[in-house]
Amino acid sequence: MKLISAATLLVVFLGVTVLAQSPAQKYFSDVELIDQDGQTLRFYSDVLKNKIVVINTFFTTCTNICPPMNRNFEKMQDALGDRLGKDVFLVSITVDPETDTPTRLKEYGRRFHARPGWLFLTGKKDNVNWALYKLGQYVETKDDHTSIFIIGNEPKGLWKKAFGLAKSEELIKILEDVINDR
Repeated sequence: MKLISAATLLVVFLGVTVLAQSPAQKYFSDVELIDQDGQTLRFYSDVLKNKIVVINTFFTTCTNICPPMNRNFEKMQDALGDRLGKDVFLVSITVDPETDTPTRLKEYGRRFHARPGWLFLTGKKDNVNWALYKLGQYVETKDDHTSIFIIGNEPKGLWKKAFGLAKSEELIKILEDVINDR
């Protein structure tokens, strides 16, 4: 067996080379979710891996805390400018995947002027629930979802939580701290 580097561990099993999973990939898993464009994404490999992300939970028929939280995402998106979709990604995961189809998510995203780099995720109920569980955001009923944003710098292993209804300036400051690994 030949070691490539300490960060890249290769395992040879029965003549087949398999890339070992990182602890983060094992934890978050590659459960399949679907974005607002109908594209299937693997939760860790496509959404989180090597990215700085801000994650919230919501549902499209919510008239309570979801609109103000997503307005905060809209303000964060504006503050990020060209960094959105390159350096930082916004990730909104529905807690009502049976109602929130990709078409509904796309429509909802338009209400908040979502640009590329802001993902709206749905999928099979069990898959969405698993991703939410791994984030500590799983709820039995959609109305019980949290108002917490998860702000993570996956390459650095830095994860913070923030109150999603805080002033957008405060949230942007926390995001800048995570981007700068503080």
